[in-house]
Amino acid sequence: MNETMVTVVGNAATSADYRTTQSGVPAVRFRLAATVRRFDQASGGWTDSYTNFFTVWAWRQLAENVAASVAIGEPLLVRGRLRVREYEKEGVHCTDPTIDATAVGHDLGWGTAAFRRVSRLRPSFAEPGRPDLDVAVRDALAPALEDGVPDTAEQGDRQPVLTPDLG
Repeated sequence: MNETMVTVVGNAATSADYRTTQSGVPAVRFRLAATVRRFDQASGGWTDSYTNFFTVWAWRQLAENVAASVAIGEPLLVRGRLRVREYEKEGVHCTDPTIDATAVGHDLGWGTAAFRRVSRLRPSFAEPGRPDLDVAVRDALAPALEDGVPDTAEQGDRQPVLTPDLG
């Protein structure tokens, strides 16, 4: 593959716009602002220079996780395939840099985060109209949780990942 892979560090400039395609694939779009900082010799400090804006697209499970995790202003790292689209709008030449994300995460240099693993069930169990199986699995495992596996999410620790045997 000769695709241009990039990693961009910036801040979420818009909220995550969640949607599904006509074929039912989850997708999310948001804008990422990456501001260049330069050391100013005259003042002896760092100053903001210019800002690059990228449209970020995420698909499938990544889209769902981004929609549930990212808010405006949060510092992010985005990795993905760079596409630059050029077009003309009302006589003005425009350039739209887009990143098809393969990974999105919070920049922990600016704060902390608590990771929560998403339970994934085999597609054969994902039936239209069936209630949320993650909730059903958690309810089925509730007695085991009460009998010795502490729920540590409130304390900021990792919560144990329980995977049911679905045969």
